[in-house]
Amino acid sequence: MAGHNKWSKVKHIKGAADAKRSKLFSKLAKEITVAARDGGGDSDLNARLRQAVTNAKKQSLPGDTIERAIKKGTGEIEGVSYEEACYEGFGAGGTALIVEIITDNKNRSFADLRTLFNKNNGNLGGPGSVSHLFDRKGEIKLSEESSSEEEVMSLAIEAGAEDVVNDDKLFYIITANDELSNVANTISESGANIESQKLIYVPKTPATISDPSIARQVLRLFEAVDDYDDTQSVYGNFDIPEQLVETIEI
Repeated sequence: MAGHNKWSKVKHIKGAADAKRSKLFSKLAKEITVAARDGGGDSDLNARLRQAVTNAKKQSLPGDTIERAIKKGTGEIEGVSYEEACYEGFGAGGTALIVEIITDNKNRSFADLRTLFNKNNGNLGGPGSVSHLFDRKGEIKLSEESSSEEEVMSLAIEAGAEDVVNDDKLFYIITANDELSNVANTISESGANIESQKLIYVPKTPATISDPSIARQVLRLFEAVDDYDDTQSVYGNFDIPEQLVETIEI
């Protein structure tokens, strides 16, 4: 899973928008609202909501904010009408990006993202233009403090996971997309502390970038899109050596 590993390091080194608490809280609340809207407000019966609430609590989203987001989704209180969308595009050097958003205005979000891509040496593509370069997988994140690497590896294999990546004091357990909940439940029942769980896109064959100029353009686009208010997640197929990343100023 080299592509997933490098992508995680780039996000950590360059300080992505998720580090900003207000943006993170907004993303978490939106996900809860949409999950409650689509599957109901009972987390025992709604796996997506249960996962969203679990992730939100791990990030210290206040309980009243969680309850309000659920009620907005179920219609118990008035709230913004959100839509989900997934956009695909290209960055410098032929790199590929997938952007998942939750928005109250898809036309505005599309126009905004098109502008961000164009300003950063990229361009939006149509549906399917780059998604074939990625696999849909499940990701379960554990802190290194919760278990040793040997314990995590053993537990992941027993639970039916596909791979484990140890990166920056975190373990990323990779699963088949339809096995995320089952593997997460098995790991949680073992007593391990799950930081988050979600579906992700993993590049099938990461594109290695060694040219500093191309790398700078790719990272600028990635950060610009990741920092956009409606963005929930961004995935790229680029693989930039850590030594090169550390020399780049965006």
